[in-house]
Formats: sequence, C-alpha cells, structure tokens
Amino acid sequence: MGIKFQDYYEVLGIPRVAGEKDIKAAYRKLARKYHPDLHSGDEKAAAEEKFKQINEAHEVLSDPEKRAKYDRLGQNWQSGDDFRPHPDMDDMHFYSSAGQDSGFSDFFETIFGGFRPGYDAFGGQRSGRQQQRRGSDVEAELSLTLEEAYHGGEKTIQLNAPQACPHCGGSGISGNNFCPGCAGTGQTQAPRTLTVKVPPGTRDGSKIRLRGQGDGPEGQRGDLYLKVRILPHQRYKVKGEDLEAELPISPWQAVLGDKLAAETLDGRITVTVPPGTRTGKKLRLRGKGLRKKTGGQGDLYLRVVIDIPQNLSEEETELYRRLAAVHKEQEVSA
Repeated sequence: MGIKFQDYYEVLGIPRVAGEKDIKAAYRKLARKYHPDLHSGDEKAAAEEKFKQINEAHEVLSDPEKRAKYDRLGQNWQSGDDFRPHPDMDDMHFYSSAGQDSGFSDFFETIFGGFRPGYDAFGGQRSGRQQQRRGSDVEAELSLTLEEAYHGGEKTIQLNAPQACPHCGGSGISGNNFCPGCAGTGQTQAPRTLTVKVPPGTRDGSKIRLRGQGDGPEGQRGDLYLKVRILPHQRYKVKGEDLEAELPISPWQAVLGDKLAAETLDGRITVTVPPGTRTGKKLRLRGKGLRKKTGGQGDLYLRVVIDIPQNLSEEETELYRRLAAVHKEQEVSA
C-alpha cells in the first residue's frame, strides 16, 4: 500500500462487525462523495488522497483473507505469513487477482458505469468469462434557432463524451492499483463531433434520441438524448403554436391604408393594412405560425406599431403643421 497504516473500519465509517453489504454500501457512498472528478482546485488534491484511502480500505475489507489478516495483525497484517483463513470463509465468493468474479467487481461496475477491473474497453475479460453490459443513457442540451427547429435539417455538434481510458484500456486498473489516469473509473473525457438530424417542426423541450451515442465502451454505449432549447428570436415571440411580431408602419399608411411586405418563417408575403389602423392592432396571418402536434399550423400575429419618421425635410414638416392646423379648426368648430 502506498500510504501509512490506518484504521480501515474508521476510513469507511463502519463497525468491525460490518458485513459484506455494509462494506459495499459505505464504499459506494464515500466513493461518490470523494471522487476526484467531482472536485476542483485545492479540494481536488484532498479528494484524491481520500479516494485512495477509501479504495485501499475497501480492497482489504472486501477480501475475506486480507480482512482476517488485518483484524488479527493490525499494522503488520501484510507481513503475517502464518495466517490461515477460517474454514467458514471457504464458501464466500469474492474478487481476486486470479480473475474470480466478485461482489467488489460488480459493485465497481455499478458505480463507474460498466467498466470492471480485469476487463478491457470493449467488454472483453483478460482472464475468465466474458461479460457484456450496456452503457448508461446520457442527456445533453441542443440549442436551435427558431428557423432550424421549424425547417429541420442536419446540425453538427461537439460534445465532451466519455471514452475508454487510454492509460488502462478501460479496465480502471494499472498494475495492482487503480489507474491514476482515470482515478479507477476506466473513463476519460474527449471531444466527439456528431451530426444530428433535426425533424421539421421540432418543439422547445422535445428530445432527440441518438442511439449508441451515450456512455459506455464502444459497441456497448447507451443512448444520447438531446433536449431541445429554442433560442430567443430577434423578430418573433413564440406563444404556443402561434407567433407574434411587430409591423412598423408610417402615420400616413395607418391613416390611408397600404400593402406592405412582411417576413414569415416560410418567406416574405404581402400584407394589407386597412385604412384607419391604430397602434397595437393585430393583423392575423392564418397558418403562418408553428406546426401543431395534431397537424396544421398556428397563426402569425403582426402587431402594428406606428413609426414616427425622423429627420423630416422642411416640406414634410410644413405638411404636418398644416395637418395640425386643420385639426385645430375642426376642434374649434365642434
């Protein structure tokens, strides 16, 4: 062992009479708490040291022979050559370096996502029987513009995804110890580029499933679920299946009416502004919104905003003066 003598029962926080299940449960709880990947900065070094102690304690106490030596000889347990295991321990089935199956190896698999000591990155066992286990599913966020979600198509994304540790081949073991390159997890993070097919009419909050792109070794990966988040749009506000946008018009267009070009997700169309249109009036364009789950499409509402012109010429200013004078005469006569 690479560290000084310590009370393994105290390290795991269990009594000396603890059974196999208690040892596993304590180890699982502490391994999750002190795993180095969950810490950063000054805390990471302390977590790494604690993680080593936890693994050392579990390695000894989960092995009946090592535990019996430790209980009998204490600090000098590793040099006690005269030890013989108790006959009652013969029927117990634990992990050993000879390749036996074990509660320890199964537990390692449960915590760290499918890699087991003694197994390579592709599920092949270096000695003994071969076991295949599917990796876990992973969820990530996929940000789309409103146009990308509406029209669909292909989108290239890059994710930091788990891969088999290059130092230990995914086994989590280096020599007789946990691999320092992956802290015994059998995995490291690496960038992965994926091409995603976005269905037309994809909605905010929906999920796109990519089979075999989740966690785990190659050939045994789980699935990747991309949760769609539609980015805010500079023109449109999304309200369910309907869209809302502003339609700026000039004062004379509001008074006299006009035909104007307006943008929709399907392209530019012509909109009729009726005479006497006021600010805030909504013009409804049927079927120009988002696709509905039940078929058909929502509507696009154009909210009229009267745009007061800036930098008027002297002639334009004079016309507004004359218009104001006419209104005053009408108010007096009324």
